[in-house]
Amino acid sequence: MSTPNGFPQHSRVCLTRSMEGGAVQDLQAKKAGKAAKKEAGGDGAPPKIGTPISETLKLLPEELKANMKIKSITPRPPRKPRLERAASLDEKSWRKWRRFRTSQESLTDPNETSSSNGSLQEASPSPPTRGRASPCNPCCQQDSLHSSPDALEASPGGKSRGGASDLGKRASEISSAFGGLLRGKGFAGGKPRLSQIMPARPLPPMELNVASHSLRTANRIDSDCLDYRHYSQHKFGRVSSSLSDSRLQGNGTLYDNCSTDSMKSTFSVLTPIRAKDVRSRSYLEGSLLASGALMGAEELSRYFPDRNMGIFVATWNMQGQKELPVNLDDFLLPTDPDFAQDMYVIGVQEGCPDRREWEIRLQETLGPHYVLLHSAAHGVLYMSVFIRRDLIWFCSEVEYATVTTRIVSQIKTKGALGISFTFFGTSFLFITSHFTSGDSKVNERKLDYNKTIQALTLPKNVPDTNPYRSSSSDVTTRFDEVFWFGDFNFRLNKDRETVDSILNQNPDTDVSKLLVYDQLTSEMSRGSIFKGFQEADIHFRPSYKFDIGKDSYDTTSKQRTPSYTDRVVFRSRYKDDIQAVKYSSCPVIKTSDHRPVFALFRVKVRPGRDNIPLAAGLFDRDLYLIGIRRRATRELLKRREQKDQRSSSICSIS
Repeated sequence: MSTPNGFPQHSRVCLTRSMEGGAVQDLQAKKAGKAAKKEAGGDGAPPKIGTPISETLKLLPEELKANMKIKSITPRPPRKPRLERAASLDEKSWRKWRRFRTSQESLTDPNETSSSNGSLQEASPSPPTRGRASPCNPCCQQDSLHSSPDALEASPGGKSRGGASDLGKRASEISSAFGGLLRGKGFAGGKPRLSQIMPARPLPPMELNVASHSLRTANRIDSDCLDYRHYSQHKFGRVSSSLSDSRLQGNGTLYDNCSTDSMKSTFSVLTPIRAKDVRSRSYLEGSLLASGALMGAEELSRYFPDRNMGIFVATWNMQGQKELPVNLDDFLLPTDPDFAQDMYVIGVQEGCPDRREWEIRLQETLGPHYVLLHSAAHGVLYMSVFIRRDLIWFCSEVEYATVTTRIVSQIKTKGALGISFTFFGTSFLFITSHFTSGDSKVNERKLDYNKTIQALTLPKNVPDTNPYRSSSSDVTTRFDEVFWFGDFNFRLNKDRETVDSILNQNPDTDVSKLLVYDQLTSEMSRGSIFKGFQEADIHFRPSYKFDIGKDSYDTTSKQRTPSYTDRVVFRSRYKDDIQAVKYSSCPVIKTSDHRPVFALFRVKVRPGRDNIPLAAGLFDRDLYLIGIRRRATRELLKRREQKDQRSSSICSIS
């Protein structure tokens, strides 16, 4: 129990009583001196050294004369104990800081188990106190601390056992001991050590980064904002520890700090934009290398660090069926690649009567992450271009054109439809076609191709990215990346029995023997059609002609030969800009006599200029809302049906 001055209560009582005892001894010594002078008359002998004061008072004058003559000694009062002065506010704060610092060092040292007070006493030596005597051992110090006042009063005065100076030394030792207690060192001979506290059971391991994986992935700092902490220090003066932490630049992930968590939602999810960048940014008159250009290299690297985007291209002859597939997931979202693509382009020949319903189904399948950039139609030829909603700001105006290849132009079942636009600095052209049908009409199909490349009037307002490599007689030379897909109607030059025997021998993916008889492969090798185009390797069965709703090929009286009529080809101005990732068909959709065919590509994208007509985020908003609403409604209905099935029970009629 301690007093307001910081002394232990029992120690303060002992000190007070010892001081009172010293005062009594001093008073008795003065009285004895005066009595001796009166009796001796100046010639008396002084008392023997070491005799008590009570015996000196009983001496006779004759005995005093026989003793040697000495001077009278006036005992001095005991020296007052010197107490520690009160610490100032600065010293208190400094001691707290040292105590906190030393406790951290003790925690980091596995061999150090002492208290923070002992570490503080060693780390900060105090100046020696005047008149302070160090005790010989802890036992002596404890005896001096716990000595009773009765013992002090019974001790002889004068210099018999140290006299008044011993009392002063003793009081000084007591005060020094209490001073040591004040400074956190109550016992000499070594600092006290506390036993190490161990947990009852081992603690579970915990990672340094306690944030979830999704948060670490979503809140990654962009490379161009790594210097934001230096900018903040100069502009805002005081910066939180999270901003100045070197771990911000380690792997680009924020963690291990509460203030860092608050910074994640402020500076990482949405990249900070400097005022000077906004001042220098121009959305209509940009430069290829300008800092902050909308279509420039800086924005391109932000969204595509490797400058490659994924594109899904598909073609399907729907045979004019009103019935649409129940689920398009296997068609648009195959399970083979782990990630969805950045752009989806779907071309349809002999499309369903309700084109809007078809587009709604596409939007419903792709979900809220994609928006319809543009859609166009030429008779029963449909094309829809979906893009991730984050990328819609980097597209130019979308242009389209159509070509009719039939003699009677009013009948729009055969022809071509083209859509073009510029994404960043790369121009794209997508063409879907339906060529003339018939096993032997190869020349007619080549004429359809030549008419298409000459009659498609694209681009219109969007400038050509490289006009020096363009040709006015071929639309495919006026764009950087060209994808041509559709029902080309090229057949296999072989009879039905031979084709069936080859398919039965190789039921899986070995179709190389069939491709030897493929008309399109032969014509492309001669250079008579699709000049400069390539096609990925085919590892799927012929996509035509099936019995509707079945996996068997044509069983009608016509016995049409299975063929690869549905194809996807591509070309590029620059070598190796387009890499085919996957080329396959979708056998689970059986509502038509054709199977859908799709291809996945990795396409290189280049930075561009802002001085082109921009789409400015334009997309089909009504379609987006309808598709998302229907997607949510169907999901709720599905969950309700599953719940009803689990809660249903069989009722028995008695």
